[in-house]
Amino acid sequence: MSNEHEKQLAAEAAAMLVEPGMTVGLGTGSTVAFLLPALARRRLAVRCVASSVQTERAATELGLHVEPFDRLERLDLVIDGADQIAPDGWLVKGGGAAHTREKIIAAAADRFVVIADSRKAVPALHGPVPVELVAFGLPATLHRLRPTVLRPVPNSPDGGVIADYQGPVDDPATLAAWLDATPGLVAHGLFPPSWLTETFVARGDAVERRTFTLERRADQLGAARRVR
Repeated sequence: MSNEHEKQLAAEAAAMLVEPGMTVGLGTGSTVAFLLPALARRRLAVRCVASSVQTERAATELGLHVEPFDRLERLDLVIDGADQIAPDGWLVKGGGAAHTREKIIAAAADRFVVIADSRKAVPALHGPVPVELVAFGLPATLHRLRPTVLRPVPNSPDGGVIADYQGPVDDPATLAAWLDATPGLVAHGLFPPSWLTETFVARGDAVERRTFTLERRADQLGAARRVR
């Protein structure tokens, strides 16, 4: 069974989670490319936010209502792909260089759902881990983040430089904390399990749906809103 077929199955299954009136975050990538037409075919009245210019353009062409992410404080549901999904729920994202915006919408979601083909489920995360960097002082930032190499792609829509951390990912939490603490780094592609609510991973003609810590996710969002 082809990977493209698996991507389509996972995307179409996740599209059924969307209900009328929802605010929906749309990820970026080859699996999300199957989600957009599946969602458009349902002709639901939903408000969408896109994580990339490519997704916004494709969604709009399909008739989905996409608006800037400057009017909403939260999203009911975000559906996105992943480059790697570990058994404990850690993710690597950013192969499409959209991980900063993907991270922003995922953090705002009541439910963060990841869709993927069977190749993306891995026994343990490994490099590379995408990073977005501030252009100012770039050589110094790259020196601090060794081994990190620039990716030959355009800057992000927000002006960030795209690169890939090539070192080991033995302890994702420790690596994520180190990357977060590095001056000049905008965002990295490690997404923690505490953000994840469900995965839809297609294997052959079947889609495996796995639920993560929905209750913990809801508690974290509620706590964050109380702090604000």
